[in-house]
Amino acid sequence: MSDRILRDYYAAFNRGDSAAMLALLTDDVVHEPSQGAVRNGKAAFAEFLDHMNRCYSETVIEPVFLTSADGTRAAAEFMLEGEYLVTDGDLPAAAGQRYRLRVGAFFEIRDGRIARVSNHYNLADWLAQVGG
Repeated sequence: MSDRILRDYYAAFNRGDSAAMLALLTDDVVHEPSQGAVRNGKAAFAEFLDHMNRCYSETVIEPVFLTSADGTRAAAEFMLEGEYLVTDGDLPAAAGQRYRLRVGAFFEIRDGRIARVSNHYNLADWLAQVGG
């Protein structure tokens, strides 16, 4: 079950289908980004997705999924290929720079939905790739 929900989550991500991603989350989902403050709730996650879709175009490549025996925890490792579209806050200016990052993500699964998403990547690597 956990493997299937992650496959569905990243398939929706690759399609740019925020509504399908949100449908896979609990209402009280916790989002722990690699940098920045923790977000609580589906509405905060939806705002994050809107922001990301404005600033970046990204695709998950070759994901590998790991799940706990009881199905309550899962992880994904993948390459993220992207294009930096619009300057994001105080980050370097966007000019269509392309990048490729290794990403790790950890999940808590509850009642068949994602209750926590924790993403981890190397910000210094991304900055070097986009000229920061």
